[in-house]
Amino acid sequence: MPIFEGNLTTPSGRFALVAARFNQFVVDRLVAGAKDAFKRHGVADDAIDLAWVPGSFEIPLVAQKLAATKKYAAVICLGAVIRGDTDHYDHVSSGAISGIAQAGLSTGVPVIFGILTCDTLEQALNRAGGKSGNRGHDAALSAIEMTNLLKQLPG
Repeated sequence: MPIFEGNLTTPSGRFALVAARFNQFVVDRLVAGAKDAFKRHGVADDAIDLAWVPGSFEIPLVAQKLAATKKYAAVICLGAVIRGDTDHYDHVSSGAISGIAQAGLSTGVPVIFGILTCDTLEQALNRAGGKSGNRGHDAALSAIEMTNLLKQLPG
């Protein structure tokens, strides 16, 4: 029985980051974390493209368009949605989650979810390079692993 498993070997190809400007002081840290992970795993800076969008709700459309070009081994989606006093958080989070999943499924390109969905700013900062690590870094590692895994799969 064959076993397929991704790894963190330096992958070939280009990568795209799609980042939300809303809560940019958090998202900048996620972008830096992703770039650091790529650098540590041998991906050159000039093999990474960055697209800024207004907010996390707009990420899926741009991610899908980039993935559909087939120019990228993976697309990483980075944003921060922080709960407020209205239902806005629920709608934005839900739309981003389902849209990102659909972008990957419809294109066959790994589209990685790196959007923080937190109750407080403190939680977001902790996940963007604070005591809980850096979700941008983790998302880039997922992109590398998925890229390498897909190359192993038949067909």
